[in-house]
Amino acid sequence: MSDDELVEQIRLGNENAAEELIKRYYTSILRYCKWHCSDFGKAEDLTQETFLKLFKSLPGYKGKQKFKAYLYTIARNLCIDENRKIRIYPLEEEGAIGKECKEIIRIEDRAEIHELLHVLSWEQREAVILRFGEQLSFGEIGKVMGCSMRTAQSRVRNALKIMRKEWNNER
Repeated sequence: MSDDELVEQIRLGNENAAEELIKRYYTSILRYCKWHCSDFGKAEDLTQETFLKLFKSLPGYKGKQKFKAYLYTIARNLCIDENRKIRIYPLEEEGAIGKECKEIIRIEDRAEIHELLHVLSWEQREAVILRFGEQLSFGEIGKVMGCSMRTAQSRVRNALKIMRKEWNNER
């Protein structure tokens, strides 16, 4: 069953469809929230809040954008709100750096990944996390970040250039 079909079933009151949608995306949204929050418990709370907001907003969901981008937009906004409260950038703790980014960048030391991500602007960091940490398409990244697909591509491309330059200068 597609995401949109599940959404329609949820609107009709099918609780099994809601459980299927949660099962389908819970791990991905939790991983995304962990990128933004060093506290695992807080990441779990943000993940649950994402699904609560999703279900509350489903009556207004028109399906004009891909469901996955819609869901990540909710999670992103919650993470941004949370980070405004605590006044630290979410990748501050080494534990928040996932193995996915390490595999993409092919750097073994977590501290090095942390340092490389922190030389980027906030928009570039977010685009890199969404692309490599969450495997979103550039179109989906654009929808989540409120920019065009080309802008998302440019942010990732420029971020990778900066990271490679920094990596080569440090070696």
